[in-house]
Amino acid sequence: MNEEHDDATGRGLDRRSLLRATGIGAAAAGAMSLNGFTSAQAAPQNVGRPTPVGTPSADLPEGADNFYTSDRVTVRKVRFRNQYQMTVVGNLFTPKGLDRDTAHPAIVVGHPMGAVKEQSANLYATKMAEQGFVSLSLDLSFWGESDGRPRQAVLPDVYAEDFSAAVDYLGTRRFVDRERIGVIGICGSGSFVISAAKLDPRMRAIATVSMYDMGAVNRNGLEHSQSVEQRKEIIAAAAEQRYVEFTGGETRYTGGTVHELTDDTPDVQREFYDFYRTPAASSRPRARRGG
Repeated sequence: MNEEHDDATGRGLDRRSLLRATGIGAAAAGAMSLNGFTSAQAAPQNVGRPTPVGTPSADLPEGADNFYTSDRVTVRKVRFRNQYQMTVVGNLFTPKGLDRDTAHPAIVVGHPMGAVKEQSANLYATKMAEQGFVSLSLDLSFWGESDGRPRQAVLPDVYAEDFSAAVDYLGTRRFVDRERIGVIGICGSGSFVISAAKLDPRMRAIATVSMYDMGAVNRNGLEHSQSVEQRKEIIAAAAEQRYVEFTGGETRYTGGTVHELTDDTPDVQREFYDFYRTPAASSRPRARRGG
């Protein structure tokens, strides 16, 4: 994997092998075939057998590796600004030997809610680049290497803008066909991508992977486990916490994934833990991560 750097701040398939390699479902594959949205080159069938890492999951697909890299793909760090003048950082994945004098289809890949681009977005972007697409994974604002304070803030409207800014960036590369730019949203990004696409018709194809409605889960809890009264209590506590932080008190963060397992941990939380809290996908980038 080669890494180069590009800074744009301040300036204006063989799909069956892909499905096996990344777990993209049939709906996603269908979405990516819209509007003549096909890859620029076919990929070899062999995708490599990664080395198992960390504590294995009972549900982990055989050979899965969230940190898979490819010797057929070139990666470089890129930076660009959204319309709020916040710097968004991403990784641009291109097939080695890409003809930069020809316009190719491109894909933006958004990471799960509360995650960073290194947690699955890079994997999907790598696999799509192996299929001939120009692919861009990005850290949404307030997360990873991208701008935004307080860190880890949840602002879906800004997230939607980040996806449009990613299209701005890709659509101004001479080797990208701006009429064939699509987006993959993973987990929470699946819902943010749909919000973005409603306002930005340049996103010509949308695919979601394990899409999660983050608004609904925050209102109702996992599997509608939260009552209206519990919701009111949470809102009241958050309102009181504003006084604490306004007067210099400690910032409190909500958590969507448990930090340890107990006998009472629900199955869905066990799945979250298995991915986010073990070496299988845990990632802590150096830049801008933290409170």
